[in-house]
Amino acid sequence: MEFYTLASGSSGNCTLISHASTHVLVDAGISCRKITTRLAQIGLSLQMLDAVFITHTHSDHISGLAVMLKKWEGRVYASAGAGEELASKVPTLRAQQLYILTPQEPVQAGSLTVTPFSTPHDAPGSMGYHFAADGRRFAIATDLGWVQPHIVSILDGVHAAIVEANHDPDWLRDGPYPYHLQQRILGQYGHLSNEACGELAVALAKSGAKLLVLGHLSKENNAPERAYAVVSDYLRSALCPEVQLWVAPRDEIGGPYQV
Repeated sequence: MEFYTLASGSSGNCTLISHASTHVLVDAGISCRKITTRLAQIGLSLQMLDAVFITHTHSDHISGLAVMLKKWEGRVYASAGAGEELASKVPTLRAQQLYILTPQEPVQAGSLTVTPFSTPHDAPGSMGYHFAADGRRFAIATDLGWVQPHIVSILDGVHAAIVEANHDPDWLRDGPYPYHLQQRILGQYGHLSNEACGELAVALAKSGAKLLVLGHLSKENNAPERAYAVVSDYLRSALCPEVQLWVAPRDEIGGPYQV
């Protein structure tokens, strides 16, 4: 199994996961043109995709989906809450394309076993995803206000993961965002700070993770160097220096990362 980040950040998110001849996207939060171009750089096309899994319906996760569905007729997976919003927000989504997921009930997408799990975020039915194939395990856990116990349990033993390092709390409080937006980001249904990501990274490393990619960094309230420094310090202090740590690029391809 391998994965690529096609975009990661507050302005757009899209991840490709591949195993053998199976290729799926998680989210389509950049333009269809960018998705198509970046897939082509990897040697793929829209028509080679088996499915798209939607984490939630904020625009930075679905903005390219409507145009994409004019050109691609595959299956779209989402929670019941997200699916209801997709039906109203994405007019090109046909009812027969939408498959409703139940948290912690796995589905099969080609050779990938995909298990969704609920995440605390201010969007209906927000979810993360766990992928398994040939004994290897990978997960995407972003857009989290906090790390709930069931998330730690589901991620236990993953070999690799994309985890959220959205902001530096001091930068956020001293930055340009209005108070109400700061409180949303800092709240239990907002986003993980670098420090919270560091704690999650240590937990994953201690349960066997060897590769972690920091994702969904805020352009205004974080920097790749800052996120990397904080999380790597947590890993080093916990005696987990053997973990490969990367930061997903904001608006270009990251990877391939091997699981």
